[in-house]
Amino acid sequence: MNYTRFLTAVSVARRPSPIRILTELQLRSPPSLISLAGGAPNPSTFPFHSATIQMKNGETIMFDETMMKRALQYSASAGIPELVSWMKELQKSLHNPPTAACSPERGQMELCVTTGSQDGLCKVFEMLINPGDNVLLDAPTYSGTLATIQPLGCNIINVPSDQYGMIPEALRDILSRWDPADAQKPGSRVPRILYTIPNGANPTGASMTAERKRKVYELAQTYDFLIIEDDPYYFLQFQKPWAPTFLSMDVDGRVIRTDSFSKILSSGLRIGFVTGPKPLLDHVVLHIQTSTMHTSTFTQLMVFQLLHVWGQEGFLKHVDGVVEFYRAQRNAMLSSADKWLKDVAEWHAPAAGMFLWIKLKGIKDTQTLIMEKALEKEVLLVPGRGFNIHSSESSYVRAAFSLSTPKQIDEGFKRLSALIKEAL
Repeated sequence: MNYTRFLTAVSVARRPSPIRILTELQLRSPPSLISLAGGAPNPSTFPFHSATIQMKNGETIMFDETMMKRALQYSASAGIPELVSWMKELQKSLHNPPTAACSPERGQMELCVTTGSQDGLCKVFEMLINPGDNVLLDAPTYSGTLATIQPLGCNIINVPSDQYGMIPEALRDILSRWDPADAQKPGSRVPRILYTIPNGANPTGASMTAERKRKVYELAQTYDFLIIEDDPYYFLQFQKPWAPTFLSMDVDGRVIRTDSFSKILSSGLRIGFVTGPKPLLDHVVLHIQTSTMHTSTFTQLMVFQLLHVWGQEGFLKHVDGVVEFYRAQRNAMLSSADKWLKDVAEWHAPAAGMFLWIKLKGIKDTQTLIMEKALEKEVLLVPGRGFNIHSSESSYVRAAFSLSTPKQIDEGFKRLSALIKEAL
């Protein structure tokens, strides 16, 4: 892989922060080292002494005085070493990435902690997308992604998808505009990245089959583009075995994967991970050095202590409990949809995630209906327009089954049904 050709001029221009280098060198040095280099504040001046965090199962996470001093101090930009190591082992266990055995020069798997997966995605996009680049994605897609990449001045190409995610044949047709032999030529217009949410996609709830992923990866090899696998709902798959990931198929080092703890541990902790080829992850870390500097040391230590106590088995047991909750929520929403909406709407049952993507029959665009009239009925959903590339008209709405009770979901769909019938 020639990773240099994928990097933007801004990313290439980044240089390591000399202060960050010294800070991280000090973190790895023995206590006998006398450092007069760092500009970190003295933790003795901080007002916090210790903390005890009570878990729901009765266990506790302790921050004694020593641990608290570390938790409140600067840490490595890539993440605290023990959390990075734990997550690497989890990725190997779950995905068995072929790149884990590669050399750094050949795209060895690396991992860094980000302040939520959204932060990681922003840095990946800035690293890879130049103005005028052709970028492939399956739309409708996550509105946060569109908000991030549209200002970069790229040309977004929509690859058709259905309830099983991106359609490889449609991708092949789009790519046939270009000659694969031109991919590495200077100034080539061949797309260099493809972005997708493969499981429980936001907003559609679509999940890609293993067969489709393999076909998409083969096209990535043919046309030499990178795959950004944004998978925040990976742990919210309702069927086992879980679908194989692009990372598990990545023999070349062309997959950059983002994961999130927001859906299974806490959204407010802002802990995410980027996994991918070391030559590219090094540039993500350089960006972290100049933006957030690092994800909160306190939250990283808190999460690591929890994971250390649980182990992989305990973590996955917790995930199973979260999945059971959302499966029941999904089933309640599907039941209420069938009860109130079957004559005025259509949908597919999501195999993962938190969302039901509903097409309203006879409604050309749901924007005004939802943003104005739905409030009068005291029911709120997300109109589909915000998930389209150019905010074009959409007959869809997104309903989330994560927070509302089954009773609230049922009443909400009853009100939505009345609203639709009034509009027809």
